Amino acid sequence: MRPQTFSKALSRLTKTGFRVFFFACLLFAALTAVFNIWLSLAEIAAVIVLYLYLHAGITRRRNEVLDYLDHISNHVDTASRRTMISSPLPIVIFRPDTDDIIWSNERFLHLTGDRDHLFETKLSTLVPSFQTQWLLDGDTYSPDPVPVGDQQYLVFGNLVSTGGDGEFLATTYWVDITEYAQVAESFQATRPVLAILQVDNYEDLGRGLGESERSAMRTEINNRLSAWLDPAQGMLCRYDRDLYLFLMEAGKLQDFYRRKFSILDEIRQVQSPNGVVATLSIGIGRNAENPRQLFQFASLALDMALSRGGDQVVIKDGADFSFIGGRSKETERRTKVKSRVVASALAELLASTQQVIVMGHKFPDLDVLGAVAGICAIARKLGVSVKAVKAPSPYPAEEQTRRLAQLPDYKNVFISAEDALHLAGPNTIVVVVDTNRPEQTQAPDLLNSGARIVVIDHHRRAASYIEKPALSFHDPYASSASELVTELVQHILDNGDLKREEAEALLSGIVLDTKAFTMRTGSRTFETAAFLRKAGADTAEVNKFFQTNLEDTVAKFKIIQGAQPYRKTFAITTTDKRVGRAIAGQAADELLNIAGIEASFVLFPEEGQACLSARSNSNVNVQVISEMLGGGGNAATAGAQFPGKAPESVLPLLKAAIDRYFEEA
Repeated sequence: MRPQTFSKALSRLTKTGFRVFFFACLLFAALTAVFNIWLSLAEIAAVIVLYLYLHAGITRRRNEVLDYLDHISNHVDTASRRTMISSPLPIVIFRPDTDDIIWSNERFLHLTGDRDHLFETKLSTLVPSFQTQWLLDGDTYSPDPVPVGDQQYLVFGNLVSTGGDGEFLATTYWVDITEYAQVAESFQATRPVLAILQVDNYEDLGRGLGESERSAMRTEINNRLSAWLDPAQGMLCRYDRDLYLFLMEAGKLQDFYRRKFSILDEIRQVQSPNGVVATLSIGIGRNAENPRQLFQFASLALDMALSRGGDQVVIKDGADFSFIGGRSKETERRTKVKSRVVASALAELLASTQQVIVMGHKFPDLDVLGAVAGICAIARKLGVSVKAVKAPSPYPAEEQTRRLAQLPDYKNVFISAEDALHLAGPNTIVVVVDTNRPEQTQAPDLLNSGARIVVIDHHRRAASYIEKPALSFHDPYASSASELVTELVQHILDNGDLKREEAEALLSGIVLDTKAFTMRTGSRTFETAAFLRKAGADTAEVNKFFQTNLEDTVAKFKIIQGAQPYRKTFAITTTDKRVGRAIAGQAADELLNIAGIEASFVLFPEEGQACLSARSNSNVNVQVISEMLGGGGNAATAGAQFPGKAPESVLPLLKAAIDRYFEEA
């Protein structure tokens, strides 16, 4: 039976507009009746006969057209069915909601190898790697090749409604791209990869040794490098006393991944007669557009490895960084020469500007406040206007900031982020302290204001960092940002230029990050503390900065009371009560005083998110764990934020990251 709507449409196409003509004829016949009735009747009869004749002809032509279209349609349907059955491509029709196979052609039967039970099984059983989500999302081809046995297929398809409520059938066409995939894989495997290797402590290894001993140690390092890199069949070239270039193919890099870059451990077996253990940093660049960019990638990766403390591998793959190693205890490698050079450059830079704006990380602590106070003192010495970004309340160093703001020299120094953005411009210098991550700064928009940027930080660099600053004083071996700023103050200020309150702010920052000089301290840490004490810092006043009220003290010990051991040496605690970051950090510090605990983690809520405060002794690198969760910090102190999550929901993620830390170790 022909569809009624189609017949009506065809009727409209075959009509020629003769109805108007016959209506006019009948009108004239009616007018003729005024003169001659018989003539009028004859005309009407003739018009009716003519109308019936034309109508019969039109109907006959329409039926002939419909018969012809039916004939064509039948041939098309037959051709379509034969095309699907004999198609050179494997075709399968299935229900995407249940994976039940409805029909397939012979080539798909050959593809799966299951001819007897094809319609008794599900597509996901025959091809486990095939996913249907892309069809439901409206895409017309699979995002990734689908492996079937030794072959690779790119699957095209579409959904057709079956007329039911939300019921669909999926028709898929499987294109064999095995040869293409092999060529693409071969191309990727043979792309060049460049590595720059640096012996971190080359100077320390050879200090006090004779030439023969230094030569023997160099030979041992070279032999270990050559033996480890030889299976990659690359080219190793030493181009400086402590630097090597290694060129290889990308496919060989996977072997190093599988061996977990054990060269880091092998190099640590080299020890000088004076007891110094050798360490190695490796920067690797890959997927660059040309050889020059490849070298730039490798250089950036090596800089990243060194800025994170060395003894690790950093890989720059296009715009992404990945990190391997970096778990060893950091040792002090700073010199006074570097501090003096940076101090001279900073003084020259600040003297050339009209406005200095200082800011730290979000929720600034005492280390940020100390570094800000030090930069303000330097700017005052150079006669440059200085402003500091004030964080919205509450934040850990709020009370201490209020005390500092009461000094005459700090009147109107602390301003909002919005006001700071209005002041910023090409003649402004923005000094960022205690962070190197743009998203963690108090006012990220200041970094894009056209002002020149100075970065002073001691945290290990993360994958996101402030790029191309005018001056960077980044030292992961320092205890705190306050220690770094104090070293600059020593070279720029004269005796008496540093106010007592500023010295106490700097000392409190050092005390905070060293946990009262018990963690991450070096000889330079005590030297800067001695300088601040000489500048008038009162340790009793500094100690008052760390006092808490009774309510916060009770909250801290309630957090500690809920701690649970994990993997014997880790302590994890969660709380659903709103506490300040300072209290959470103090609770994490207290947990380290428990015998056998090497790392502690406190999960606590904040407005709209959950936060993590992590602490460790020298045996565990909590920054590596925090980075797995999107956070950062340094080996002993780290943290992370989880927008839209509750502490309890983050707990499984934290445990998974700890497990991964142990597995990779």
